[in-house]
Parts: sequence; structure tokens; C-alpha cells
Amino acid sequence: MRSDLGSVRGLGSAKSGTGHFWMQRVTAIALIPLTLWFVASLASMGAVSYVEAIEWVRSPVTAVLLLALIAATFHHLQLGMQIVIEDYVHAEGAKIASLIIVKLGSVLLGLAAAFAVLKVSFGG
Repeated sequence: MRSDLGSVRGLGSAKSGTGHFWMQRVTAIALIPLTLWFVASLASMGAVSYVEAIEWVRSPVTAVLLLALIAATFHHLQLGMQIVIEDYVHAEGAKIASLIIVKLGSVLLGLAAAFAVLKVSFGG
């Protein structure tokens, strides 16, 4: 015997809206210090040579922070675009195709960026 409230608690129409909402907020909060660090780092470097820029990326702390920035950026992008597509694309086929393209695009671009950081970090 379950009450009406007990049978629907936590089960919205998509069954994952709260998790999506919180993940979007968490990635947004993570992006604040990461973006500030990245912009401040680039601004403080001024005009550096190619070799100096490579050495900056090779620093373990820098490489880890860059990877975190890449992961948070592309995940946040994918979550935001998913909401926009779900809200404003009404044709079901176009909606599904758009969601697949955004998800695959985010993963591929994120992997490419992470690969570039790792390749520079480990000397390639």
C-alpha cells in the first residue's frame, strides 16, 4: 500500500530532471574558478615564446587544471544544449538527431582537447 505521493516521488516525466539540473549547476560552479585561473594565467604570461607556452602546459598542476577545464566546459555545453534542443526543437526526428550530434560532438571535441593537453604534457 503506497500513497499517491509515495508512488511518484522522484519520478518526473523524464525521471532524471533533478540530476540534470544539479549537474548543470555543479559544472557551472566548477567553471568559475577554472576559467578565472585560465584567463589570469594567460594574462600574466603576456607574450611568451612557443617553448615557454609548452613548458607551462607541461607543468603537472597546469595540465590537470586544463583537463578539468576541458571536461567541465564540454559537459556543461552538452547539458545546456540538450535543454535548448528539448525545449525548442519540436520535430521528434530533428530533436533526436540534434541531441546525438551535440552529445557526440561534445565528446569528440573534449577528447581532442584532452588529447592535445596530454600529448604536450608527456612530450609528443
